[in-house]
Amino acid sequence: MISVSMLSGYLYCPRKVFLQYVLKLQEPPKESLVLGTVRHHCYDAINKSEEHIVRSIQKGSVFEDIQTIYKREHLRILREAVANNQESIVSVRLHPEEVFLRNLTYIMFESRQRATHLHHFIKKNDVFGDELWNILTPKVISELKVESQLLGVRGIIDQIEVHPDKKIPIELKTGTAPREGVWPGHKIQVSAYGLLMEEHFQESVEEGFVTYLDVNDRRKVPFNIFLKEEIKDLIHTVNRLIESKKVPPILTERAKCKSCGLRDQCYNEDHINALVKELRDYNEELEKFSAPNFV
Repeated sequence: MISVSMLSGYLYCPRKVFLQYVLKLQEPPKESLVLGTVRHHCYDAINKSEEHIVRSIQKGSVFEDIQTIYKREHLRILREAVANNQESIVSVRLHPEEVFLRNLTYIMFESRQRATHLHHFIKKNDVFGDELWNILTPKVISELKVESQLLGVRGIIDQIEVHPDKKIPIELKTGTAPREGVWPGHKIQVSAYGLLMEEHFQESVEEGFVTYLDVNDRRKVPFNIFLKEEIKDLIHTVNRLIESKKVPPILTERAKCKSCGLRDQCYNEDHINALVKELRDYNEELEKFSAPNFV
């Protein structure tokens, strides 16, 4: 069973997918990946803390009270995320305090947004505490593991917004956003999660969103039958790549290679060919042991 991330990875570079998932080569830690991990951990913990915060809001609370509660909890989450990832932060020559400060603006914005939404909901419905949580919408499910035996795909959805009449997958991304829409790999990723959700929840999923955290922009991805068929074709293509044991050529679009941690190994054709031969020999030995006449 392949992962959803392999689908978007294939669109970016089929050769890298082969090196990672067939030859089992691993990229060294990169600053962008470490920062993205910290950001994802924060966002996940923020969503998981939402119920406790909402239930704690009592009658008479004004906007400033609500915002203070959010800020206090979100700052605790940021400090904890930095502390828990300190080893990887140091490994890419960053300082924990620098990572904290680089995420602080985002965290404060998130606190203000959530406090504003909750305050408006309270003013409209005049409810507090447990009753407030019970009717608050949308609610968010974080880091949901889903898989489909039918499609042969598995993945972890960053967020699912649960509305009274629908569920929406949300993919969180760091880094730059395109001028319009979403990057092709991100479109495939969130759409594939939509397909997995349809099977998991047994209901139609009509749209998803990609949130570009660094620019605080949320982009819509409408789902349709053509996009779903494209994903199914891509699943078949990736499976064929893995089963073929044939290394795809190096990209002609070398600009994509600049930030790749596997670039040096990828360009070394002798090294790659040796690894493929080693894998082929290993598989041949396995076949001998599994042969019916083996004694």
